Amino acid sequence: MAQVISDRRDIDFNLYEMFDIEALTAFDEFKDFDKKTFDMIINEAKKLAVKEMLPTYEDGDKIGVTYNGDGTVTTPDSFKKAHKLYIENEWTAPSSSEEWGGQGLPTTIGAASKEYFSGANWAMISYGSMGAGTGSMIEHFGTREQKDTYLKNLYTGKWGGTMLLTESDAGSELGRLTTTAVKNDDGTYSLSGGKIFITCGEHDLVDQIIHPVLARIEGEPEGIKGISIFIVPKYLVNKDGSLGERNDVFCTSVEHKHGIHGSATCTMALGSKNNCKGFLLGEENQGMKIMFRMMNGARMGTGLQALSYASTCYLYALNYARQRIQGKDLTDLGGPSVPIIQHPDVRRNLLTMKAYVEGMRSLIYFLFKNMDIARATDNEEDRAKANGLVELLTPIVKGYCAEVGYDVCVQAMQVYGGAGYCQDFPVEALTRDCKIVSIYEGTTGIQSMDLLARKVVMENGAIFKSYLKEMKIVISQAREIPSLVTLANDLDVSVDRMASLVMTMVKKMLSPEIKTGFAHSVPFLHIMGDVTMGWVHLWRAVVSTGKLENAKRKDVAFYQGQIKTAQFFITSMLPVTNGKIKSVETMCDAAVTMDDAAFGGL
Repeated sequence: MAQVISDRRDIDFNLYEMFDIEALTAFDEFKDFDKKTFDMIINEAKKLAVKEMLPTYEDGDKIGVTYNGDGTVTTPDSFKKAHKLYIENEWTAPSSSEEWGGQGLPTTIGAASKEYFSGANWAMISYGSMGAGTGSMIEHFGTREQKDTYLKNLYTGKWGGTMLLTESDAGSELGRLTTTAVKNDDGTYSLSGGKIFITCGEHDLVDQIIHPVLARIEGEPEGIKGISIFIVPKYLVNKDGSLGERNDVFCTSVEHKHGIHGSATCTMALGSKNNCKGFLLGEENQGMKIMFRMMNGARMGTGLQALSYASTCYLYALNYARQRIQGKDLTDLGGPSVPIIQHPDVRRNLLTMKAYVEGMRSLIYFLFKNMDIARATDNEEDRAKANGLVELLTPIVKGYCAEVGYDVCVQAMQVYGGAGYCQDFPVEALTRDCKIVSIYEGTTGIQSMDLLARKVVMENGAIFKSYLKEMKIVISQAREIPSLVTLANDLDVSVDRMASLVMTMVKKMLSPEIKTGFAHSVPFLHIMGDVTMGWVHLWRAVVSTGKLENAKRKDVAFYQGQIKTAQFFITSMLPVTNGKIKSVETMCDAAVTMDDAAFGGL
């Protein structure tokens, strides 16, 4: 039977054969779980996603959301049942604290489940899952009263959550925001201002929405140093937990977007009636620090979202290629027409997509496993190493996976040919949906600047060296396997060249030619992403080679496929990366030295 949304066999390969997620149950944090429980959870996620969520996707795209002119937003009718099931089955915060309504699962298992939900209909599940990010900030920085008031309802999905950052004139430069907060005698704050691009800012799936809002307290310094963060509920909450009066925070419009039509992207007004009440979260002027708690999680989630779109498109295209009869076999031109999967270029296309999808999955699961280790271990050295790898890899997971995930969706349309460009097949809509992942939560350019200016130099490069060490371990293991020696040597060359390039880039950052360096930051991010892909594919090949000798018959093709995919990526795709390295090494300054008028268009 053909897989849809995600390849369960590959999920299991990552969880249990590459990353040994079952070993997490040895930690007290996860002692109540076992492999049987993990499998049951993922099976249930798959069942709910395929049976209840996937059928809502077309409505989300074609009907979308409706702004009603009175500040309310309506979602498609089909969302109501699926959302209710999502909430009732406790999928909204699977890895959050059990004390506050989460399930306490390893983040890796939560991610495996979310692959199915996001691939089925990300726009629909976002209404339930956004509250987990809002709740995480309150759990880590809120007072006991704030936790008691908001957390359980956020983690269980009874209430929705958002993040009000962006303003029309500030964009990604949050230090320019103009939303203000004035302290009241009772310790609350009166907020006024406007925010744009607010995901799930208003909708009809819950009665209450909690808005964390970045604002500047009146009289505090300009720039990011003077920014605080406030809890602004749609309805004020009474002492007994019931909903009180309507707060002065309203949706004034929704965006009409290229994709994710089922997701309400709202423009929000605060204090238009001079009565918007907010509650300080954490300390004054600590807004950026607190916000990044949610932002980093959102960036990881965006990488997972990209994987979900790409995986879904790949499986649709793969199934189509197996069924679509067109053209002759090149070695039997007089014979019958054959499925297009037998044509060499289609096979190359599919293998490229497979390499990116499976490589992304391994990279993302590696990041989440390190999050789980950091959360569960008592060993400070292990925790520091795991946290460091998470920090380093987050901009790659967000920026690189967003870019190549979209490329996979585009290639899926190509496999369909003209049919893929039409709305009769879902890859057209999924491709439109996927474009957003390289834009929100920080564009790819912002991710590359973060990687270059902050992450590779953390702890004087110690974290980057730890990342290189992880790669070298796999390369050494591969060199012990005769059939993988060449692949190991080829990857080793790319790893060393990438490491050398990092030194070149860092020096450029410290020179008067800093703009030239940053002009090459996105290609640099792609290089690190490509080399990381090569590493995880070699790792997959090492594991698969070791499994082949005693493999069950049904697993032989899977393991052989991993080895062939590694061969394809390292032999056919990584040389292009070596060319990218050479290109960046030249440090061409044309982009920053050319006169503005020379760009033309005048």
